[in-house]
Amino acid sequence: MYIQTENLRKSYGSGDSRMQVLNGISLEVEKGRMCVILGPSGSGKSTLLNAVGGLDIPDGGTIRVGGQTITGLSPSALSEYRRETLGFVFQFYNLIPDLTVRENIQVCQYLSKAPLPMEELLDTLGLTAHQHKFPSQLSGGQQQRCAIARALIKNPALLLCDEPTGALDSKTAKEILILLEEINRKYGTTMLIVTHNNAISSMVHQVIRFRDGQIQENYANPSPVPAAELTW
Repeated sequence: MYIQTENLRKSYGSGDSRMQVLNGISLEVEKGRMCVILGPSGSGKSTLLNAVGGLDIPDGGTIRVGGQTITGLSPSALSEYRRETLGFVFQFYNLIPDLTVRENIQVCQYLSKAPLPMEELLDTLGLTAHQHKFPSQLSGGQQQRCAIARALIKNPALLLCDEPTGALDSKTAKEILILLEEINRKYGTTMLIVTHNNAISSMVHQVIRFRDGQIQENYANPSPVPAAELTW
């Protein structure tokens, strides 16, 4: 298995205000699969994503990614893990406003020893004609494409997506999902996608449903529906 967590626990606060956000989470995700994590706000899904991404330190349990145990790593080792292994895509694009599309992508290109070809990536994401524009000159969908390109230029083995369509209208959201599907097929990128959108569960290989810090449901989808056919 590419991603494995065992008895993962995380809480915030102390005393009467202490809240258990992850309560013994154990799961596995195969390499090259698209996996969606569903659940209401506060169910623990984003905390899990942040823990796998080395951004949140769990209280207990273990996380292994690609055979490497990341729980217990030093801050510098975690930084190297994020740089070498991960790409992050968030609901809000976090682009640098004073840099063009191409320059925003280059920020992460320089972090990689073996980046993807810039021109190929721009073409795949439909950004070639927009590469010299600034974020303020782009639509929301184009900004998210730029954010995805910035995450992918490093050629990460694992792409972590936190509500990647949350700020988009349904038409643009579907375009982004089609794009993620194409990236998975073309590059074999393993993906963890946190979302409120239940429709996305139809297009992925694995569905994990959270509730109150625990896994309520975890199943494989033997016949994913093409993203172009999703409705919501």
